Order: sequence, then C-alpha cells, then structure tokens
Amino acid sequence: METLLSDATHIWLRELEPTLTRYLLFTLAVWLALWVLLRPFLKARKIRQETPPARQMMVELGFSLRSMLIFATAGVAVTFMYRAGLYPLTGMADGWGPVWFGVSILAGVVGLDAWFYWTHRLMHDPRLFRRFHRRHHRSNNPSPFTAYSFDIGEALLLFGFVVVWPMVFPTPSGAMAWVMLYQIVTNTLLHSGYELMPARRDGRPMLDFIVTTTHHDMHHAQAGWNYGAWFTWWDRWMGTEHPEYLIRYAATAWRPFAAKNKVKLVLDRPR
Repeated sequence: METLLSDATHIWLRELEPTLTRYLLFTLAVWLALWVLLRPFLKARKIRQETPPARQMMVELGFSLRSMLIFATAGVAVTFMYRAGLYPLTGMADGWGPVWFGVSILAGVVGLDAWFYWTHRLMHDPRLFRRFHRRHHRSNNPSPFTAYSFDIGEALLLFGFVVVWPMVFPTPSGAMAWVMLYQIVTNTLLHSGYELMPARRDGRPMLDFIVTTTHHDMHHAQAGWNYGAWFTWWDRWMGTEHPEYLIRYAATAWRPFAAKNKVKLVLDRPR
C-alpha cells in the first residue's frame, strides 16, 4: 500500500509539473505582452474598452490552479489505466512512425474541438449550468487567466477527452501532450481580450475556420452563441454562431490587404 501511494504521488507530481508550467508560461506571457508591453500599440485591437480588475484575475488564477490539481489527479487514474492495458490502440500506434504521430496530433485537435463544442453546449443546459459552468462565466469580461477558471465538473469534462480519445483513436504515446499544449496556447489567446487574427481583403478573418478571440469573447458576453473553441465548423453547421460576429470582428480586426477607405465587408453567412 505504501509503495502504491508513493507511486501515485510520483505520477501526480509528474502530471502536475508540465500542466502548471504550460499554464503559467502562456498566461503570464500573453498578459505581459498584450496587456503591458504592447498595450499602447494594440489599442485598436482591444475588443472591449473595460479591463478586468486585478481581483478578478487573482480569483481566476486560484480556480485555474484548482483545475490543474484536478487534471493531475485524473492523470494518475489514466496512468494506471494504461498499465492495466485499457489503451491497446496506443501500443499499436507507437510503431507507426513519425508521420502517424503528426497525423494523430491533428486528429486529436479536431476531436477535441468536437468534444468541447458538444460538452460546452451540454453545460449550458439550465439544469447543469450552475454546477458545471457558472464559474467560467463569472468572467463576463475574460482575461488570459480565465483559461482554466472552471467549476470542478467542467474541469473533469475537459479532461474526459484525454481519457476517452486514445481508447477510440490510435494515439501514440506523447501525442496527447502536444494536443493539450495547442489547447492551452489557443485557449489563453481566446481569452486575451485582443483580436490578433488579421482580416482578408473582404473583411473576414484570414483563417475563417478558426475561432477568433472576438468569436469567443462574444460567448462570454452573450452565452447563447459561439460554443466552439478552436474551429467555427460546429457553430456554423448547428446555427449557433452569433449573427453579428463578422461585424464585431471587423470592428477591431487588422486589415492589411484592404485598400484604405475601400474595404468591402462581406457579411453573408457561409453556407
């Protein structure tokens, strides 16, 4: 029993260290770069005039730390599940080479996007919202530290993808860490309060299939829209993208290829 407890503690610390490092590195870097160093130069890119108070960000940091403790604890369970042979597809994928490793990362990001969209919509059910998702929406005006400011149920739902995906998709060892790295980097930027995605000549986002900061910021302001976190596909397929999204995006987006005073903004929703 003592050996098992020692092993579990070692795994827990091993799981916590990279998660905590990634979160602190990217949230602090985004906050310092956008909110301090580049703030005078990015004034036109700021989505809202108001800046969240310091107290809000400290509370968000505290709840984010709690979420990471939950992730690490759940990670111990996943490690024991691997040892018990519950992830045979991973053993197969480990021998499929570097090309498959890259493919599995891309597939993981796409899978995570679908997982997030549908679990996110589920958490907005009035019967579940207060228990699962209310904490995150207390940050009506989000900051970089909002990224992991979750209720316990939401933290477990997000980590659920790490548990389920390798069971159904051949994911090599180590690939999921890259998926989650992508997740925290983009998650932090989505809550940064600044629109960094440049616009095309017609006024739409340069990469229109990617969720912009404006897109997610509108969800925090009006929770019934824009459930996606990485790609706009599901919101557009399901009709849950805010009808004024492109207008709001154009208000702060940088349009490097548009002729001055001759910008034509295309507002027709994609079919």
